[in-house]
Amino acid sequence: MVSLASGANAQVRTADPAKRGVALTEFPRLIKLAENVFGYEEIRQPGFTTVSLIVVGKNGVLVADGQGSVAAMQTMLDKIKTITPLPIKWYVVGSDHGDHTAGNSVLPPGITYIVHAFSKSKLQGEGAQATAMTSDKETIDVGNMKVNVLFLGRAHTGGDLEVELPAQKILFMSEAYLNRVFPAMRSAYPSDWVKTVDKALAMNTERFIAGHGFIESPKVSREELVAFRGALIAVIAEVKRLHDMGLSADDALKQANWGAYKEWFIADQQGPIAVRKVYEEIEGKLK
Repeated sequence: MVSLASGANAQVRTADPAKRGVALTEFPRLIKLAENVFGYEEIRQPGFTTVSLIVVGKNGVLVADGQGSVAAMQTMLDKIKTITPLPIKWYVVGSDHGDHTAGNSVLPPGITYIVHAFSKSKLQGEGAQATAMTSDKETIDVGNMKVNVLFLGRAHTGGDLEVELPAQKILFMSEAYLNRVFPAMRSAYPSDWVKTVDKALAMNTERFIAGHGFIESPKVSREELVAFRGALIAVIAEVKRLHDMGLSADDALKQANWGAYKEWFIADQQGPIAVRKVYEEIEGKLK
């Protein structure tokens, strides 16, 4: 069990474990966020964290977002057993991407899947047993606390879900928040993403948990979410500048200047994808 009060939040603000000074041998790791509430950090390639949320109630366990392989998911299930004997009863699909869902097949049978309608069809075997949300908010009583599953708007995907613990003032944002990771826009809605982050920042929340990157202390988590919002705005603005110059997307790829964000994790991979996605949005091709 890791406690951020030990000083981890004073380390370099980066998604890169090596630069942060965290050995890969420390993963996977559980981080206590509040009584009966835990963050779970596991390493995925090319070497940054995939984060899940674990809420232990009197009636069972709620998990938000899984891991990217059967082995990684099974490891997480085994870790959960070290903190509670209670069964997993609810599973929130914050992101439908494979790095969060590819291990779903080892989840116990009979659990309740909470998923946005947009994401339901993208799940494989789980899609048949998942019931899509019918509103933008669903409240789950896990026994000793209430958990709100929220749709704040399109962001990294068309069906991003967030999990709010109102009493603890915690918001797990899945891939709508990437802590010091360059905005990944393969399936994104760039301008909507900014609006979604704005809604999160306006909530009565003290601690924001990212779907990738390190779990931070409450104060730093807000600062880093604001920094991520700045990255989204800067990327969109730079691509619009290139589009206004009359450049093709291919030529824009060569001229994009990300400024300080070029140092963020996987910028070299995600920069070209962002250019094409923002071009799609500008030209009305985004569906």
